[in-house]
Formats: sequence, structure tokens, C-alpha cells
Amino acid sequence: MSYCYTVSGVSLRPDTVGAGHSAARHSGSMLSNKCGFNLVQVGGTWVRQAEEKQQVEGRLSEAKIFENKCDHGVSWTVVSPIVFTYRVTQCKNLLDPSNGTLLWGHLEDEALESTIRSVRPVKRFVVIDQTVNRLYGARVAKYFQDRGVVCKILPLPTTEENKSLELVTKILEEVHAFDLDRRSEPIIAVGGGVCLDVVGLAASLYRRRTPYIRVPTTVLAYVDASVGAKTGVNFAGGKNKLGSYVPPVATFLDRAFFQTLPPRQVSNGMAEMLKMALMKHRGLFELLEADGSELLRSKMQSPGGGGGAEREDGAAASTRIAIETMLEELAPNLWEDDLDRLVDFGHLISPKLEMAVLPALLHGEAVNVDMSFMVYVAHQRGLLTAQEKQRVVRCMLGLALPVWHPGCTLDLVRAALEERRSHSAGSLRMPLPTGLGCAEIFHDALEDNVLCQVHQNWTDELNQLGTNQRV
Repeated sequence: MSYCYTVSGVSLRPDTVGAGHSAARHSGSMLSNKCGFNLVQVGGTWVRQAEEKQQVEGRLSEAKIFENKCDHGVSWTVVSPIVFTYRVTQCKNLLDPSNGTLLWGHLEDEALESTIRSVRPVKRFVVIDQTVNRLYGARVAKYFQDRGVVCKILPLPTTEENKSLELVTKILEEVHAFDLDRRSEPIIAVGGGVCLDVVGLAASLYRRRTPYIRVPTTVLAYVDASVGAKTGVNFAGGKNKLGSYVPPVATFLDRAFFQTLPPRQVSNGMAEMLKMALMKHRGLFELLEADGSELLRSKMQSPGGGGGAEREDGAAASTRIAIETMLEELAPNLWEDDLDRLVDFGHLISPKLEMAVLPALLHGEAVNVDMSFMVYVAHQRGLLTAQEKQRVVRCMLGLALPVWHPGCTLDLVRAALEERRSHSAGSLRMPLPTGLGCAEIFHDALEDNVLCQVHQNWTDELNQLGTNQRV
């Protein structure tokens, strides 16, 4: 069974028009003359036309220019929608040379026909995680060789410790030397979340934006990093402090890569699946609660290779639901103009925790420790019953995830929440479960005495369980 999701993200800020006019109104009592213009392309030239008049036939842009004339001069406000369209495709046998998805799956039919007719040799630049290269590099090379593609494969140590601008620069130097056509030859990233983030940032910088493709090889990247628009590297001791919002032209998902993952990496990715389950899908939570241990043991593989359209197994269903719910939250808000985000559950404390104890906790493990703590916050607020809290913790343990860590001290929690507040327009914007599979975002601060009590309860009840997982 395969699924293809096509996502269009639009950033349109009409509020800037009001803001510009408001500034003019408050800059003095002078008279102003305001008017709006459409933009029409005629014979290769863009011309502006007053909104109320359609004088010339041509290609109409969605962009507009608003002009404001006053005693002190003229100002122009540009409102220009930015549209990104990208595909997220679940498939099988991605590295089989007879499967054209990796090479052509990002193109629409018309563009594909035009590209195939071109006499230019087809080129691809592939950045692959060093460990993944040892496992799959030969197959990647054979795939492009068998299809007659000129290919450069760059293996890199894409770990959290190496997630830096230096790695981005290394990629850019190699891309520049390879001489890619930035319009038609996407860079391909093959690896986990760090690899996808770093390559995405490099692609967004090269020639101001070069298309790129994501091929996640870990569960975490499959359900999280690969389906959104964010790219980034660590900076000044902070996680993903430098980055951009530029989605790939396509993401290709193949669960076969999970077969070579160590169990801890499978568990690590299931934390992000649990996040979406707790926030908005009770059915997914119940699936992970009932079958999580088996999904972990099987490394998210379908029985007998599975995937028949007649019946969806637990591995296929859980990954599909995780991706669909993630896309539902990301697509309307790709640029995070709205800071109220359910997908931030588990990401209030975890960025600071993960960097503080690096490399003791993987990303998903740090996220789960954060979620575990916030489940206790939700219970303290009366949003979850004691039974629901216990079910969540048991589910986490069934997925072999840590529910507590000694590095998550009260002082670290305080500092993380204060940093969250200062970077979120003065509000915590704290997603909390209000049941199993439903949630709300809370803006009020956590009083320090409440925070102390929750942390004490959380530590008293879970510190032995957490220690038995991973420290």
C-alpha cells in the first residue's frame, strides 16, 4: 500500500497592508491618498493596474502593490503570496532500479515528459549519512548507475554533535564543484533527521534556493523531520538556532530502511508518533498502547512484506496516521506565523535537556521525557485522570522510552520554560493533553510552587522507571 500526499503551504500577510496604512495614519494628521494595484504580465513585462480597473488582458499575479501618498512622500506596501508545493510519498522498493520514484517522483507528468526529452545527461548529488552509506551506499550507487545517471555521493558524519555550519559549508563546496542545475537537479538527502536538516539548510542557501529531496532512513525522520519545512543546525550551544523554512520538493518514505536500525533508534522515533497520538488521535494511541511492543520488535515492518490495499496492518496504519496528523498541523502553518502549535508538545523542555546531556539522550528520548513531565502537569491541572496518566506512562514504557532523566532537574525545567516564554511572544503556549487523543494550548504561566510540586511528584513516581530505561 502506498500513499502520496501533496502539500501546498502559502504565506500571505495581508496584515502588513493594514499595518502600513496604520503607520501612515499615526505619523501625523496629514492627508493621505491610498490605492491598490493588481499586477498583470503583458508580453513579458509586468504592469500595475488599479484594482477597480482591468484595462489590459494578460497574466494576473496574486501579488498586489498598495500605494500611500501623503504630505511627507510616498510609501508602497507589497503583498506577495509565497507558495511551496511538495509531495510526501510512501512507497516500497525505493532503491530498486526499476522503480523510478527516487529519480522522477518529484515531478508532475508534464514536467517529467519535458525532462525525459532533454538531451542533457541527468545528474544527481546525494548526501548520505556515513552509517547509512555503509549499509546502503552500494545500492544507491547501483540505482543511479543502472539508470544512466551521473551521480556524486557524499557520505558525511551527520550526528547531533556535528550538526553545524561547518557541515553545511562542506556540502555547499561539494555541490558547487559538481555544477548542478539548480532548477532541475535536486539534491538528495539520505539519512536520519540530522542529515535531512543539514542538507535542507544547504539547499536553501545554495543559489538562494535549490530543490532537494528527503529520503528518511530512521523512524524519527520518517514521521517528523521529513514531512515539514524546517531546516537547521545547532549554534551557540542551542539546538537548531540557525535554519530556514524551505520544504523539500518531495519526501520518499520506505519502511524497509528500518530493518537495519538498532532497536533504540526504532523506539526513539516512536516517541514522535506517540506525540501525535496524545495530541489528536485516540485511535493511534490505543494502537501504540496495544501493539507498540510488537511494532518495536518487528521494526515497523508489515507481516510478510505487507502493504496490500485490502487490509492495513498496524505498522502501515500507525505510520500513515502519524504522517497525516502531522501534515494536518504543519500545512496551514509552515512558516510558524501562528505560534500556537500542538506539534510543540514534548518540545518545551526537550531542546534544552537534549543539549545539556548530549549524547546521553536521542532526540525522541528527550522529547518523551518532556512529554512524561507534561502529562504530570496535565494531571495536576485536572486535565487527565490518574488512570489516563498511568496508561500514558505504561505506553511509553512499552515503547522502551525513558519517562524520567536525572538531567531534567527543576532548574533546567525552569530555565527551559522561561526561554520558551521569551521566544514565544511572552506566552508559554503550552500544549497539554485534555484526554487521550485530544489537547489544548494553554497560555497561562506555571506558578513556581505548582512547578515544584509537579516535578517532585514526577521524580518520586518515575525516577526508578526512568533509570531502568536510559540515563
